[in-house]
This record gives sequence, C-alpha cells and structure tokens, in this order.
Amino acid sequence: MAKVGVLVVSMCLVLPAVGLNAAEKKESAGAKLFQQHCASCHPDGGNIIKPTITLRMKNLEARGVKTAEAIIGKMRNPGPGMIRFDAKTISDKDAKEIAQYVLDTFK
Repeated sequence: MAKVGVLVVSMCLVLPAVGLNAAEKKESAGAKLFQQHCASCHPDGGNIIKPTITLRMKNLEARGVKTAEAIIGKMRNPGPGMIRFDAKTISDKDAKEIAQYVLDTFK
C-alpha cells in the first residue's frame, strides 16, 4: 500500500509539470519572434511611438495593410518612427511567422 501511495504522490508532482511544458510548446514561433523583436514598441498590438497607428486589423486595413506580405513590407521599409528590419536582422521565414502572428492575434 505504501508503494501505491508513493506512486500516486509522484504522479501528482509529475503530471502538472508535464502540462506546463506542453503549454510552453504551444506558443508559436511567431509569438516568440514578436516578443523578441516587436513587443517593446507594439505591446499587445499597440504602438508606444504613434498610439493611433496600432497593429489591430481595423487600423492595418485602413492603411492598406491586409496580408502577411504587406506586413513584411512595412517591416522591411517602415515609415518614420519605426526601425527597419532587413533580412539580415529578421529572416524572411521569421518575418512571415511574425506577420501571421499579427494577423491571427490582433483582430
């Protein structure tokens, strides 16, 4: 009976940790890259430099930015106030991940 008790206690300690690890793995590459490169100026899709120009879909569409390719275009050749992210800084693959994350997240 003691062995069963030890087994139950062990499982109770291990299973929550496994669940946490699985939750961490669900974060997309785009989310991680956005946090690394974009979130400091665009927290929660906002904009600390120009608060009226957010990453929300309504705001993006008003500026003609409707696709991942258009978002990447803004990353590569931004307007005043935003730093330029060339392909050496953020690869094309990573830029696509970020753009898709923006489209999926900030609706």
